[in-house]
Amino acid sequence: MRPTVSLALAASLWAAAALAQTPAPAGAGFAAIAPAVQAGTYKQITSVLVARDGRVVYERYFDKDGPLGLRNTRSATKTVTGMLVGAAVDRGFLKPEAHVLDFFPDRRPLANPDPRKAKITVEDFLTMSSLLECDDENSFSRGNEERMYLVEDWVKFTLDLPIKGFPEWTQTPAQSPYGRAWSYCTAGATTLGPLIQRAVKAPLPAFAQKVLFGPLGIADAKWQFTPLHDAMTGGGLQLTTRDLWKLGQLYLNGGKWDGRQVISAEWVRRSVSPHANAREDTDYGYLWWLQTFRVAGKPVKTWGMYGTGGNKVYVLPDAEAVVVVTTTNFRIPHAGDVTDALFTSLIAPALLR
Repeated sequence: MRPTVSLALAASLWAAAALAQTPAPAGAGFAAIAPAVQAGTYKQITSVLVARDGRVVYERYFDKDGPLGLRNTRSATKTVTGMLVGAAVDRGFLKPEAHVLDFFPDRRPLANPDPRKAKITVEDFLTMSSLLECDDENSFSRGNEERMYLVEDWVKFTLDLPIKGFPEWTQTPAQSPYGRAWSYCTAGATTLGPLIQRAVKAPLPAFAQKVLFGPLGIADAKWQFTPLHDAMTGGGLQLTTRDLWKLGQLYLNGGKWDGRQVISAEWVRRSVSPHANAREDTDYGYLWWLQTFRVAGKPVKTWGMYGTGGNKVYVLPDAEAVVVVTTTNFRIPHAGDVTDALFTSLIAPALLR
């Protein structure tokens, strides 16, 4: 069973909750954001961008890199990976129900053989709900991403993982919301990169530029690479703040950009529909976080691209808005909660008033 919460962790969570409940000064609007960020209230925020109805209404940079700075938004990359899976599906190269092992005959034989591995699908990796024992939030997990980084072949690492067990005090997939038992697994998202390459028969960065970045006018995307020189689709992609806004806006527009259907509306719909339950008030789509926040006592529905350090893109479908927050809070405990506090206490009230 999981350990009890430490005093330090409890204090950190309490501080984040207190920030989230701090209301913006009356009539302050977006003007309240910069003083709070510059005072260090939200640690090391590097940029904030807010767009509504397809137009940027607030944009501010708090570091020397400015608008041209490439932001290492860590696991927000995973959502981009889901977009590229969608682009491959739209073009007939791939199906969500395709079996992952079918793309990697060269990785056999596998460690921990089990017939259930052959049934793991692309959709299972998109929804963080495969039966592989992989949990980045559990340091004891054999699939924890830190263990993956120690070996050369990350695909083989993933496919060699054992099937997870379900003790009596945990929910089986059949008992879980949407019929999927969720656990955060970077290894699965990382394996989707080489899989896409094999499906489309092209290097992933080139495919991404052709079908996604190029149509959006994104010219300066910087990938990280695995030891075997595959583009890292589990994290580390660097983009400007404006480019992150474009990706969020693309999905808010139902897959359209500048009048062109870049990603099919059907894939967008499937991507932001709940497929698994991640946390209280938070479901999970196709590598999208589907979270409902409370702002001034009212629910605010969002689709999110989330990365370590509290780097986040919030899409607010009911408000026709996109919010981007980038940070360097990589060593701050519960940095995501810090960004959420900025969002709920200052940004969203100004946006929704």
